[in-house]
Order: sequence, then structure tokens, then C-alpha cells
Amino acid sequence: MRATRIVFCALFALGAACLSPTASAGQTAFSLSSTAFADGGRMPKIHECTSGGGQDPAKKNESPPLAWSGAPAGAKSYAIVMRDLDNAALIHWVIYDIPAATASLPQNVQHVYRPPVPAGSRQVYYRGSASLYGYQGPCSPSTVNTYEFVVHALDRPSLTGLNSGSSTRAAAQAITAASIGSARITGES
Repeated sequence: MRATRIVFCALFALGAACLSPTASAGQTAFSLSSTAFADGGRMPKIHECTSGGGQDPAKKNESPPLAWSGAPAGAKSYAIVMRDLDNAALIHWVIYDIPAATASLPQNVQHVYRPPVPAGSRQVYYRGSASLYGYQGPCSPSTVNTYEFVVHALDRPSLTGLNSGSSTRAAAQAITAASIGSARITGES
């Protein structure tokens, strides 16, 4: 009887803890989404590169719109890294110093080091087939590759060690070192 009472008390305490408002209120998972494609879905051609040859007018090399929610409370800024998971995790895009008050990126972030939207953000120069600042869309004409977008919540408002000459690899390492949480989606193209 005493063992039953102890088990009952333990279960009651566990249930009370699970139902307490502090344990469940306001806690949501950090998530990333796009209105252009579902997670794991096909990315529209407008987001594909224009530097890979061919003359398909639907390809515009425009970054997809992205939105995130549920970020860690300590986030002081955000950064996004896009990789081609089927091509040695080649980095296609790095944007960082996105202000903490920002929770989305519009479609077609300008291809400049300091885009006007979101104000204060910076982008890394892509040294590949396109050689430009910012987003370089999928360029796999004969295969379907998976592209990963990861938003990182960072523990500082600015990655001051990076500049207009920083490589995608150096930027990705600095972002990982400052990350206090991340969320991801993938798209195929």
C-alpha cells in the first residue's frame, strides 16, 4: 500500500509539473518556412541561377521569401546560410547581421554587400559561377539537388570580425560559433 501511495504521489507531481503554466506557456519551437515552397518541396524556377547556362526566362536568381518564429529569447541578431547538400555542402548564400527585431526576409534580397532590406544586414560575396554578393540560386541543370536553408539565432548583434572580403566558409564558421539556436528547411531544385 505504501509503495502504491509513493507511485501515485510521484505520478501526481509529474502531472502537475507537466500542466504548470510555466512549463508550457510561450514555448514554441524555432522554425523556418517559405511561402515559395514547402519544406522538402520543389523550389520554383524563379529562385534558380541565371549563370549556369541556358536561356530559361523563368530563372531569375531571386532569393526565396523566408520567415522564422520561436527563436531563443537571447537572440541578438540572425544569420542565414544556404547549402547544396548534394554538392559537398557548397555554400550558396550567407546573410548575417539581420536585426533581432526582424522575423522574415522578402523575396529577392538585393545582390549587394549591405542590402537595404533588411536594414543593417550584410551578405558574403559568392565566388563561384556567378561572382556576386548574396544569393546564388540552384545551378544543377542535369540533377535534382537538395538545398538547405538554416536560420541561426546569434548571441551578438553583429559579427564584427567579418567584412566585405570574408569567405563563405569563414562567415559560416563565425555564425556557427555565435549560434544559440537554429531552424532549417530544405527545397529541391
